[in-house]
Amino acid sequence: MPTETVDPRYTDLDRWPTENAVEAMLEGQIAAVAALKEQTGAIAAAAEAAAARLRAGGRLVYAGAGTSGRVAMQDGVELTPTYSWPGERLVFLIAGGMAALARSVEGAEDNVERACAEVDEAGIGRDDVVVGVAASGRTPYTVAVIEAARRAGALTIGVANNEGAPLLAAAEHPILADTGSEAVAGSTRMKAGTAQKVALNLLSTAIMLRLGRVYRGLMVNMRVSNAKLEARANAIVREAAEVSRERAAAALGEAGNDIALAILIARGMDPAVAADALHVHHGDLRAAIEAGSGAR
Repeated sequence: MPTETVDPRYTDLDRWPTENAVEAMLEGQIAAVAALKEQTGAIAAAAEAAAARLRAGGRLVYAGAGTSGRVAMQDGVELTPTYSWPGERLVFLIAGGMAALARSVEGAEDNVERACAEVDEAGIGRDDVVVGVAASGRTPYTVAVIEAARRAGALTIGVANNEGAPLLAAAEHPILADTGSEAVAGSTRMKAGTAQKVALNLLSTAIMLRLGRVYRGLMVNMRVSNAKLEARANAIVREAAEVSRERAAAALGEAGNDIALAILIARGMDPAVAADALHVHHGDLRAAIEAGSGAR
């Protein structure tokens, strides 16, 4: 596998001056991001298909083992504070369980039976979207999750760093981050891990775009949980509704710090009517506004 091969350019990396080594590793990180250039179409198609399932009430499921599992979980947990994606609509299937996020659980990534059992226990079905991540693309646990989820009717997306990998063949929407060999042979926490994180950032953000959780480039579904975010929320309402700081603060108060709802209120809508408009449009603020619900 390319991700496991030794690149002769780095054979004596441990003897290089530290700054030269860091420069070489940085070049690898830049190349890792560039490796996704040809995958924008695949990522967009996966995001659109995922949004359609999730709009029907499905869950977003992340699966992986080791570094890939940790990268996948990081992407998922950030969706709740950033986009108010409900925690009950997030599922994490990590080889070895949550304990494996902090320490290695020997043999967990090879446990195909456990992978299939976890898909069944989670009740994964047609409305769900399952994203499997594996640098090699051959991790038995992750491949088994994707195969079982697809049999159950879920939409499946696979992210891997080796062309022709079983994970990519198993997933309905394959995303190849072809990062090649690492500066430190086999250390896929480097280039491969970087490309995985970028691919997941693009995928999940595109999903949230299609679900209407972004309006005019603003995080209108962000959760307000501290003073810094209160100030940011006020700025978002001011910009989106074109109102004063005081009007934005009042609207946020009426909306219980629900930013999308506050924007509609600031635009002159009755709070109850605004809440209903967002419900009808599945939380899509732009759709609510364009339907005439949020006009002044």
